[in-house]
Amino acid sequence: MTSPLRVLHILGDRPFVEVGQPVLAVPDEGRGLLAVAGERGFAQTATVGVYGTGDLGCRAVLRTRFPVHALAFHPTAPLLAAGTGEYDGGYFFEGELLLLDWETGATTSLIEHDFGRQVLGLTWLDGQTLRMLMAPPDDGKDDLKAQVEGHVAVVRRPDWCAAAPRSLTAADLAGPRVSAPRPDGRDGARRALCVLSPDWEPRRHVVAVEELLDGAVLATLHREEDDPERPVSALADGLLIQHHTTAYIDRHERLRIRHGSRDYVNEAPRARRGPRQHWLSVRSPEGTGVQLLFPFSWEPGETHFPGPGVETDDGDLVHAGTVYSGHGLQPGGSFVVRRAATDGAPRWVFRTDYVATDLDTDPDTAYVAYRNGELLALDLRDGTLRWSHRLTVAGVPAVPTALTATEPGRLLVGTADGRVLDCMTA
Repeated sequence: MTSPLRVLHILGDRPFVEVGQPVLAVPDEGRGLLAVAGERGFAQTATVGVYGTGDLGCRAVLRTRFPVHALAFHPTAPLLAAGTGEYDGGYFFEGELLLLDWETGATTSLIEHDFGRQVLGLTWLDGQTLRMLMAPPDDGKDDLKAQVEGHVAVVRRPDWCAAAPRSLTAADLAGPRVSAPRPDGRDGARRALCVLSPDWEPRRHVVAVEELLDGAVLATLHREEDDPERPVSALADGLLIQHHTTAYIDRHERLRIRHGSRDYVNEAPRARRGPRQHWLSVRSPEGTGVQLLFPFSWEPGETHFPGPGVETDDGDLVHAGTVYSGHGLQPGGSFVVRRAATDGAPRWVFRTDYVATDLDTDPDTAYVAYRNGELLALDLRDGTLRWSHRLTVAGVPAVPTALTATEPGRLLVGTADGRVLDCMTA
């Protein structure tokens, strides 16, 4: 299925945009490369980027759910080893050893155990030998020592380019107990980036994007509660930026319904017996009461979490969501549904495996952005898939976090790294 989507303009572009706030930077001076790891941002994901120090272009990225502690370029192969992990707060030190092929963009997770190991340091001793410094597997009987000690293992492979996923066993990772300091690389990373690009600037993800009446594009970026206040600013390319902290009620109760004629909320009234049932409801204009419309889940026995949505011209709701499972999101557990305004009956349902980040419609099509980097176009009448597109910028994968259909055939797409892509779909 060929995607018609084309990126016409990139707004808010800048050096090192992909990684956000840097925590670690490691150079390969011989090959003119710099690896930069960012702190966890959108969806609690950390990004590592490999950049050319001449043109500052991004060669490849990897994304991980753990903080990044170590980076090491292979001496000859186009490989970057990345050590990640964290204490789970109760017992285990979890993490991954990741191997990024910065020519192909492929990433391999190498540790066999489901919990992995928190990898604190990496050194290539030669082309076949990697020295790893790891936190203990768990805090054992002395959690204070576990925070300052670790294990060293020396792992050998004849060809690291051919290393298979989950191929490092417990025997490979066995080694003596040693002191394991946890250095902070943030200041050094910022200095390295400032030397190459004095005007670099980390930004958070785009939560909303719109075209103003005068044709200017306004991007609203996520703001943490402890971030400093910032006025609306205009970039050199014309992009207007404002920052917003999402209130608790907007995160947990109010539904993000575009063009809504009413204030939609997710309400769970107290039940005399049994568990509470969640209802799609509307809040009164005065904010003094709530009218229950219909159960949020149309499937008996399922609990649905709300996602972004749109109110159509005829009053129907087209919205995304996920099905609750104690084991996390299951295959087919993410959905987009069009529901009748009268009783909530689904006119159509489209299911997939990834969480939707935003949704908008034009007269014929529903456009949906996903955390895995996909954009989908669904027929607004019956929900059939028209096309899918894996979002990239200059060949490097990007994550869409906001989108707006400004007119038929044109989308504005905000990304996890604070950029806006002006796109055509026809």
